[in-house]
Amino acid sequence: MARIENVTITNMCMVFDGRKVLVQDKKDEDYSGITFPGGHVEKGESLTDAVIREVLEETGLKISSPQLCGIKDWMREDGTRYMVLFYKTDKYEGTVTSSDEGEVYWITLEDMKKKKLAYGMNKMLEVFLDDNISEYFFYKEDGKWVEELK
Repeated sequence: MARIENVTITNMCMVFDGRKVLVQDKKDEDYSGITFPGGHVEKGESLTDAVIREVLEETGLKISSPQLCGIKDWMREDGTRYMVLFYKTDKYEGTVTSSDEGEVYWITLEDMKKKKLAYGMNKMLEVFLDDNISEYFFYKEDGKWVEELK
């Protein structure tokens, strides 16, 4: 049995300041709605450097000390795995600036939950906020997606 998988690695970061979090109103045909900033890890790039770079590109903030706090993963139709590494930090500098990816702004978690969240963001929030949950995994069974928090 092969133990090597083809994997796409991405990241997402919850930047917080007291009761407020930095969100992005993502404008993408495949993935839209309120989410946290993040993106793809480039080949050969460290995972930590990738999340710092992505947050800077999408928000204008230079974060530091991002802490890995969970993961989202699933198997795609082509047999490859897709992984999103979840980070959080309250250490940043700079001025919030939106990008082509979508408008970026600070909001309380309570108000965030009332917005049109990106697909799966409600479950992702559980991983970000509950230290007893570390993975949001989903798979297809009988043609339907099954979602699990672990």
